[in-house]
Amino acid sequence: MIGNINTELGKISVDSKVIGKIAGYTALDCFGIVGMAALSKRDGLVKLLTRDSLSKGIQVEITNEGVIIDFHVIVAMGVAIAAVADTLISSVKYKVETTTGFKVKKINVFVEGVRVID
Repeated sequence: MIGNINTELGKISVDSKVIGKIAGYTALDCFGIVGMAALSKRDGLVKLLTRDSLSKGIQVEITNEGVIIDFHVIVAMGVAIAAVADTLISSVKYKVETTTGFKVKKINVFVEGVRVID
């Protein structure tokens, strides 16, 4: 899906995959986030995604009202999940809006697992 911004100089098109990458790299910088998660449809297991496949743990929808982003994350053991989610939401909202110019309508965070950090 591609979103468009019309300016006086022309039209700017941004693919939803680009927004997903921006959101994913911003999320990895948030304290308490271990990484993005992917749920295997075959066996129901959750796996931690590498930096190269971040977008598999993020769904982006561009609507007329703004961007909707769904995160599937793995958090660090022992952190306050609500605080981590609040930080993730505010950081991603700020970064996506300032980088792309699109308004973020909603960010949903699905915690798929916890992991002990070495």
